[in-house]
Amino acid sequence: MSQPLHLTGTVVVGDGAELDEVWVVDGRLTLDPPAGPARTVEGWVLPGLVDVHCHIGLGPGGAVTVEEAEVQARTDRDAGTLLVRDAGSPLDTRWVQDRPDLPRLIRAGRHLARPRRYLRHFGRELADVAELPRAMAEEAASGDGWVKIVADWIDRSEGADSDLRPLWPADVLAEGVAAAH
Repeated sequence: MSQPLHLTGTVVVGDGAELDEVWVVDGRLTLDPPAGPARTVEGWVLPGLVDVHCHIGLGPGGAVTVEEAEVQARTDRDAGTLLVRDAGSPLDTRWVQDRPDLPRLIRAGRHLARPRRYLRHFGRELADVAELPRAMAEEAASGDGWVKIVADWIDRSEGADSDLRPLWPADVLAEGVAAAH
């Protein structure tokens, strides 16, 4: 347990209000002064940032090493991000959640897509649309309860006039959502 901090100066809180002081006790902001001594820090204080669309563990060729994923998480942290909503990665990044020195992580499992309908090496490709419900349940369990699916894609084999088209039949998608829940 570290010594409490007494933050003075301009403290910006969630509703846009500004306060003159707050304390950090056991890693949490509070308006109540601690019973014991606190180290005073003066300046501007902002809550930590949130990266709402990130892919820790993903690089141009798909999954990266654990070491590179750690660099990605530290880069987000060093920019002021304290919470990351990871939108899917081919690397299992659950270990980030056990590291108090890295941002808190809310993660999806792998992206789900049809073959050749997403970026190569990024998603889990399902050869048969009937696999979607089971895969959605598995990825929801693998992540923190949510799933990223590639819902539409342009089929380039249809020529220059090809356009976005749904990848999953509506009934299979509905079954997948029910399975993930």
